[in-house]
Amino acid sequence: MDHPADMNDTTDKSGLHKLSTTTLVIAALGVVFGDIGTSPIYTLKECFSPHSPHHVAATHENLLGVVSLVLWALIVLVCVKYLVFVLRADNKGEGGVLSLMALASHGMSETLKRRAVILLLGLFGAALLFGDGIITPAISVLSAIEGLKDGGLLGAPPTDAAAALLWDEHMEWLIMGITMAILIVLFAVQFLGTARMGRFFGPITGLWFVSLAALGVAHLVRGPEILAAFNPLHGWHFLVNGGHKSFVILGSVFLAVTGGEALYADMGHFGAGPIRRAWFVLVLPALALNYLGQGALLMKQPELAHAPFFQMAPGWATLPMVLLATAATVIASQALITGTYSLTLSAVQLGYLPRLSIRHTSEHARGQIYIPLVNWLLMFACLALVLAFRNSTNLAAAYGVAVTMTMLITTFLFYFAARHLWKWSRLKTLPLCLLFAAIELAFLSANLVKFFDGGWFPLVVGVVIFTLMTTWATGRRLVRASMEKSALTQEMLCESLRRSPPVTVPGTAIFMSSTQGRAPVALLHSLKHYRAIHERVIFMTLITEDAPWVPPSRRVEVEKLADGFWRVTGRFGFMQKPDVPRLLRQCANQGLEVTAEKATFFLGREIIVPSPKPGMVRWREHLFAFASKLAQQPATYFQIPVGRVIELGQQVEI
Repeated sequence: MDHPADMNDTTDKSGLHKLSTTTLVIAALGVVFGDIGTSPIYTLKECFSPHSPHHVAATHENLLGVVSLVLWALIVLVCVKYLVFVLRADNKGEGGVLSLMALASHGMSETLKRRAVILLLGLFGAALLFGDGIITPAISVLSAIEGLKDGGLLGAPPTDAAAALLWDEHMEWLIMGITMAILIVLFAVQFLGTARMGRFFGPITGLWFVSLAALGVAHLVRGPEILAAFNPLHGWHFLVNGGHKSFVILGSVFLAVTGGEALYADMGHFGAGPIRRAWFVLVLPALALNYLGQGALLMKQPELAHAPFFQMAPGWATLPMVLLATAATVIASQALITGTYSLTLSAVQLGYLPRLSIRHTSEHARGQIYIPLVNWLLMFACLALVLAFRNSTNLAAAYGVAVTMTMLITTFLFYFAARHLWKWSRLKTLPLCLLFAAIELAFLSANLVKFFDGGWFPLVVGVVIFTLMTTWATGRRLVRASMEKSALTQEMLCESLRRSPPVTVPGTAIFMSSTQGRAPVALLHSLKHYRAIHERVIFMTLITEDAPWVPPSRRVEVEKLADGFWRVTGRFGFMQKPDVPRLLRQCANQGLEVTAEKATFFLGREIIVPSPKPGMVRWREHLFAFASKLAQQPATYFQIPVGRVIELGQQVEI
């Protein structure tokens, strides 16, 4: 998810929004719609393929029912829920579950307990998206490469049963090998950034959607009776009359709307207007035509249910379609990878993950970041998924659970944002959210049927990430509470030093403090050991707000406490990375002239020690201590000049 730029304080964060609408629409195609745009490759295949563990026969009634469910899922969940309503939840230009969590919690005036529920739901939704970020690259690329086999490009299997079985196994390993090679290359080049590649994403994805529409129209004219699927009664009759099997098929139908959450998450990149236009003008028509075309093909040739998408293309176009599908799935994977980076950055800034090494890969584009640890963990997880599940049909069982739960959480958070922030009436909000929740609960129930077939994986990933985030946040709160027990206020410290002044040495000392108004422990230790203080002392506190972006006008606040003592408060949004040298340059506008390269920075380093009465259970304390070791050095994270930092350690009981 490639953010437009706000790297310089003088740059408008909405810089990309100044581009023409057409340019934004094209750019959005490659980033926003890559995931949902590649769903036609495997959605109907999983519904009707004999190789799928949960499938139905490709009969006339079943085809009308399933295609109807697919079309109306796109209309209700994507068009109505996300495009019409959820995109209104604009957190200063940003979208996504964490932004919606901030909106929902800020609009509440009720009990802290209810606000805590909002925060926990938002965190769990964000944690589930990490699982989505692992599965999407694996299933997308794997399904595209399977087109080599499904399209007949690798030849026909032998007629002998034993030889055919061996041939299938060899083909499976070949497809897995190609998929893993593509994924390795994709993750290996992430450090370069996506600024240059991004120029081609939109046009390639645009060509992909045009091809989807063309393939669909070619078969639709031969079987126009599939157009009856627009009647929602066909979907209803399929569910009512099909028994348990038709209900389970909902889990495969849901594959058509995976990626819908990205429309909201990427709102800050391109704006709601270009996303809506791209969807209604090109994406939705192309998807609908392709699903209808696949349905028309299967009505004429139900024996092609094992791979309806690639069987749509004429023989001469099969290889180009496989190559184009591979490019489209790589783009979809790239969008999820960079989206995971953005999500990680937000979690770090909000204090739910330890500080990680985050590199900005563009001087002009905001959000163009690379997080090495996340990148390699994603890569190994994707490769492990390919090896463990072996084909897209098996992976499809793991797909959907995380996305449906995230969509359900979004509906819940949207309700509270609408009620408490926008003051919508219960009569207006409740029926709408209940409609969305009922549909999503049906999809979730159907997906949970596949729990033991792989649906457990994204839930396990979500629970692990959620546990890590809540443990880190709780641990940091306990550390702050422990340190504040013996901490003085900055005013009390200044008064004490005025009465009993220590030896003064030349220069400027900047003490980083995590708690506003409290005297940093590093300063107290410095006085204890050196019995001296610099002639100018600055207490600096950096605050991450719930808003995604803080404008330069609100970035810094300077206050003179006493002669030689200053308090500097820097404010950043959760999509911004703190830059201390730039912050200090802005202090000049408020009467404090200081240069980072000539100052000395004092940082406290906490050594976590479990207390006799621990604030967390023992295993969470060990997890917190381990996570602390992964955290990037504060000096590096805050971009403090090398060689200007002195760290003072302190044991802290939690």
